[in-house]
Amino acid sequence: MNPIFIAGPCVIESAELLDVVAQELVRIREKSGAQVYFKASFDKANRTSIHSFRGPGLERGAQMLADVKAKYGLPILTDIHESYQAAALRGVCDVLQIPAFLCRQTDLLVEAAKTGAVVNIKKAQFLSGEDMQYPVEKCREAGAQEVWLTERGNIYGYNNLVVDFRNIPLMKPWADRVIMDCTHSVQRPGAAGGKTGGDRQFVPAMARAAKAFGADGYFFETHPNPDQALSDGPNMLPLADMENLITELLQVGSSI
Repeated sequence: MNPIFIAGPCVIESAELLDVVAQELVRIREKSGAQVYFKASFDKANRTSIHSFRGPGLERGAQMLADVKAKYGLPILTDIHESYQAAALRGVCDVLQIPAFLCRQTDLLVEAAKTGAVVNIKKAQFLSGEDMQYPVEKCREAGAQEVWLTERGNIYGYNNLVVDFRNIPLMKPWADRVIMDCTHSVQRPGAAGGKTGGDRQFVPAMARAAKAFGADGYFFETHPNPDQALSDGPNMLPLADMENLITELLQVGSSI
């Protein structure tokens, strides 16, 4: 199975940012042959502070994502936080993503499955890989044809995460693909004074380790200037570094 790459800014900041990132992802796709999905959130409903930037909202955000799809031919992934949002994104998004904190919300899973889109479920920071059997079963029974699971680390004390890479092979019996979220896994949740911090220097190592454990895809939030990003900047991969890392991950190598 060829790996897939999910990449894009954490949140929709502007149409101009979406264009910059999409153009670079298309260039990388054409040069490397990589299968790339464009990711951006229309609403970050789980920000640490009520004063944090959330995005343009469902209606405007859906139109902006549709514009990216039409202009660049990239399949689209976005996350939903409430069940009513799923139907509004039917035909726009190829993949609907369930946030980690919400991965047990039955109505959210069922409504995402009903759209016919691929459902990508982030593994909660408080669950094991084996626990993810049950969110997948909810989606399958609601009619989902394809379900992915994404590893993104577990809470380890306060303001920190740790990744148990054994979860990648352990989740494979239940999912069509197991993805490694290489950027959220280096977060330091709530550790930056009312917002989430992170250690982006470890993103490439997370990807390499996931490859060794047999990941079927990689998730990267990326930005041309992460230090100026309006959400999750500390753990985002600089856009300029994306090509080299994708090229490396596409090279034939061993996995367990």
